[in-house]
Amino acid sequence: MRVKQIDKTISVSLSEQDARKDLLRLQEQLRLADLAYHQKDSPILSDADYDAAKQRYADLLDNFPQLTEIATEVGKVGAPVSSGFTKITHVQRMLSLGNAFDDEDVVGFDSSIRKYLGLAATAPLAYSAEPKIDGLSLSLRYENGQLRQAATRGDGSTGENVTANARTILDIPQQITGAPDVLEVRGEVYMSHEDFTALNIRQQERGGKTFANPRNAAAGSLRQLDAEITRSRPLRFFAYSWGALSAPLGVTQMEAIKRLKTLGFQTNPLTRLCANPTEMIEHYRKIEVQRATLGYDIDGVVYKANELGLQDRLGFRSTTPRWAIAHKFPAELAWTRIETIDIQVGRTGALSPVARLAPVTVGGVVVSNATLHNEDYIAGRDSKGEEIRGGKDIRIGDWVQVYRAGDVIPKVADVDLSKRPANAVAFVFPTVCPECSSQAEREDGDSVRYCTAGMICPAQAKEKMKHFVARKAFDIEGLGAKQIEMFYGDEHLSIREPADIFTLATRDQGQFTKLKNRNGWGDQSAAKLFAAIEDKRRIDFGRMLFSLGIRHVGEAAAKDLALHFMNWENFLQGVDAARPAAVAWRNADESEEAERLTAKSEGRRAKIKDSRDVAIAACDVSLAATAAWDDLTGIDGIGASVVLSLTDAFANSEERAAILRLANELDIVPPEMPSSVSPVVGNTVVFTGSLEKMTRAEAKARAESLGAKVSGSVSKKTDILVAGPGAGSKAKKAAELGIEVLDEDGWLALINPE
Repeated sequence: MRVKQIDKTISVSLSEQDARKDLLRLQEQLRLADLAYHQKDSPILSDADYDAAKQRYADLLDNFPQLTEIATEVGKVGAPVSSGFTKITHVQRMLSLGNAFDDEDVVGFDSSIRKYLGLAATAPLAYSAEPKIDGLSLSLRYENGQLRQAATRGDGSTGENVTANARTILDIPQQITGAPDVLEVRGEVYMSHEDFTALNIRQQERGGKTFANPRNAAAGSLRQLDAEITRSRPLRFFAYSWGALSAPLGVTQMEAIKRLKTLGFQTNPLTRLCANPTEMIEHYRKIEVQRATLGYDIDGVVYKANELGLQDRLGFRSTTPRWAIAHKFPAELAWTRIETIDIQVGRTGALSPVARLAPVTVGGVVVSNATLHNEDYIAGRDSKGEEIRGGKDIRIGDWVQVYRAGDVIPKVADVDLSKRPANAVAFVFPTVCPECSSQAEREDGDSVRYCTAGMICPAQAKEKMKHFVARKAFDIEGLGAKQIEMFYGDEHLSIREPADIFTLATRDQGQFTKLKNRNGWGDQSAAKLFAAIEDKRRIDFGRMLFSLGIRHVGEAAAKDLALHFMNWENFLQGVDAARPAAVAWRNADESEEAERLTAKSEGRRAKIKDSRDVAIAACDVSLAATAAWDDLTGIDGIGASVVLSLTDAFANSEERAAILRLANELDIVPPEMPSSVSPVVGNTVVFTGSLEKMTRAEAKARAESLGAKVSGSVSKKTDILVAGPGAGSKAKKAAELGIEVLDEDGWLALINPE
């Protein structure tokens, strides 16, 4: 699976006015991105997004040459030097490289060089190919064998003087013998994956800043005003080029790199000489597959014309050399190895397989885990039993391609069977819970296997507790997932179920003393937590239902249930009454038996939804139980799966007891009935774009209080789309479907008539 990283097309319908606006927007976006990446070591755009913005800027100028009068240089090599460092002017500018994103671009690079030099397609033309290290560029100037200065790239012309910091890096020799009198060595400062992980652990333990990836860590470490901080960071250096020279290092790129190695610099062992684009691309593929095992980050392969004489003839464009190009890896894709497969147990008891990976950077983030979804996905099947990935299963030891799209959890895209270990065996999905050894069952038609132990299972209990204190649930200030982990295993301050939170402060005064004396706590923080807990004893009914973490009972379903039953007692009675019908529904045979019962039940029920509902009506279930089932499943948005989850939860004696203990600690507030005269009662509303007079959460709450249903997507069932600035595909789809579209002012006028 290979993806083209950028869209190189400009719509023919784009007006000059819109193009001008887009150009100015991109100028500012790229300027801020350069500052964030090169000066602040905190990127605001992924490599793919940056490249796409830069390419679109160039395409706009190609299609609207009249706009060159307002154009500025964008996508610069670097950024202005930070005020914290003195400046060093580079004798030779440190330029960036042009990018290739696919095989066609590599072939085009070779063709452009041949055309410029007047070489025939069959004339020999060799290239060096080396990994593109994802770190911070550094220039080292040696005079008579002594290291005199070290400078960052900066804006390409002027860099930061980091000489004292560079002297602390073990890979950088302080003096060399046999070198030209003047030698400017250029290369990349980087950090290994192992050292990066260790650094982040130390930073976390100290309460310091942690880093998103090794590149940020390396850049932040080198650009410290205190060189002793740099010394404490495990930085490395690869040499790959040179600047000012008093004598040449060789006649070819490969010779010069070998010379740097003999002088004592670390050079990349994966550098190869390639005779043509085919060999260049083959080497790219080999490096791409090895990427996860290198122990450091690379983001592509750099090709350079091997003969230095040809490099001189080819020269430079304004910001890039003609004789070199960087063949970038797809930003959201990478190959790595599965080291093991773990089974995690969630709050609903779902057994979720997770691949533990050899760390690899994908989309600017170090990835060491990927979801494997469920047992069918591992086996190479989808939910319908159809093959995925060509039917290739996933095994421990496999080489897999992982991908990220946006900020989602990494997933496995493909498996390389040619690299599968000879002793790899098919993964056997467990049928018992790995946490509590209870039976793990998978119902017909369900793709997920669930632990049946409920709150008895420690993994479920802990995850339910984390859900309970989440922002959309009880949202207790000072009590989050981290604190739940601490309290759950504490011998003296144990919180094992939701009710324990509210009894924590009332058990005895000793509880407060124990908490304030814990590491990281004190009188003030302990008092704040106890006060925050007391503040949440009064809770909305719907919010309380959502906080229980019952399978299928999300935020919307919880609100629908609360509005239907209005209070806790009615809800409990309704769920208990429906239990016998739920048992019959679950046990009903959908085949010949259900069909036989159809005739028997006709006339008893006016409306029959499916064969299992028929079975409920025909089996020995009381009219009260059937009525309770119909009442629950008749709530808009509440189906059989939600009702089954509810009845199962309250039929489990341990889970029921825990929920009732919680309810006894709370003041559960009934929901407000929506106004029957509301202009939007019964309507489905979608909000899109930016809202300027209210937050999205406020808008949603207000709409729901007026009896509207708020959805996240536009469909034929949508009645109103409220579109703020920046509305995109949803507004377009609403227009196609003939749905009423209001701006924010129009929406406010509708719900607040004078």
